[in-house]
This record gives sequence, structure tokens and C-alpha cells, in this order.
Amino acid sequence: MKIWRVVGVVMMSVMGTGLAQETGAIKLPPPEMSGGMPLMQALQARHTAREFASKALPPHMLSNLLWAASGVNRPETGQRTAPSAHDWREIDVYVTTPDGAYRYDPPTHTLIKVAAGDIRRLAGVQDFVATAPLNLVYVTDLNRMSEASAEEKTFYSATDAGFVAQNVYLYCASAGLAVVVRGLLDRDALSAALGLANHQRIILAQSVGYPADNAK
Repeated sequence: MKIWRVVGVVMMSVMGTGLAQETGAIKLPPPEMSGGMPLMQALQARHTAREFASKALPPHMLSNLLWAASGVNRPETGQRTAPSAHDWREIDVYVTTPDGAYRYDPPTHTLIKVAAGDIRRLAGVQDFVATAPLNLVYVTDLNRMSEASAEEKTFYSATDAGFVAQNVYLYCASAGLAVVVRGLLDRDALSAALGLANHQRIILAQSVGYPADNAK
């Protein structure tokens, strides 16, 4: 219990003002894999919202969100909550917050820092993108898609990113969060800020936070 309390305090400090840790990885709390809204109710509640409260997500909710997006749900094989063609697992989830950008590592359920500072505004062109508590960015690693043609890489990476985005939509519906997925953004600027290599491509971005009328 003492260890868990320390982790919770550190994560609350980190997420309460953005991810302020300058170096190293941030271990997320274990995801909660039970409870939540029944699937059919989540599908009925699923919708897009473009207005967000400024309140940061608490550590346990960020943990649940990322696990729902593309976490490991079969530890014996390392396979994920979202399917991927040929089990390439080519989609990486990046997180932009007020204090930095991170890559989610599903096997360790950890956030790995890739950039310091607030680069949220680069994750889209709408005004709300710069102030949403966090933006998820879905990046495909083309090198993982062995023996695929250029056309197949484009098709499958877009499809697989869509699976991840829908997982996020359903989690947000269940958790009462606001969410919107977007394809319109300056990919060159965001790629540079995230330090992406030539074989990595940004597919989509998705803003997440509390609804604007639910800041408390």
C-alpha cells in the first residue's frame, strides 16, 4: 500500500501540472480491467466533443485510457486490445501534455519521454487542440510491416490506427470523457517535434479530456 501511495502521489504531481519529469520513464498504475459501462450502452453514448475542461486526467484514468487504446490484454503473447494486420503492432501511441510528449510502451505500461515542453498545438489546427488536457497521436512504424507493399502499408496502418481510435472513443464514452479524432494537422511540424524517423508516419490525432461542463 505504501508503494502504491508513492506511485499515486508522483503521478498526481506529474499529471496535475502536465508531465513535468525531465528524464526517464513514468510507470503507470495498473489498469482497471473490470467494471465500466456495458458495451451496448457505451456504443449508444459514443459521440464526438470539441470542448474540454482544463482539468488534467488523474493517473488511474490515464492508465486505463492508454491500456484501452492499445494495451497488452494477453500477456502470454504480448497481443493488444486493438487488432493489427499480420500482428505487426505497427501503431505507436504518443501523448502530448502541457509539459512534454511521451510514447506509450504497452509491454511495460510505461510512458517514455520524447520531447520537453508544450507541443499540444501541433497536434491539430483547431483552437481547442492547444488547450485540451492531452492529445493522443497515432504513429505507424513502416519498418515493422515486413513484406508489405507501399499501398498495403498505407491501407493497413490507417485501418489499424482506426481500431485504436475507436477503442479510445468507447473508453471515453464509458468514463464520461470528451473526445474527438482528427486527421487535419501539420504532420511535418509534429513529426519533427516528436523526433520521428523517416520510417514513421503520423496517421491520426485524438484529443481527450473532461467535458467543458464537467470541470469539477
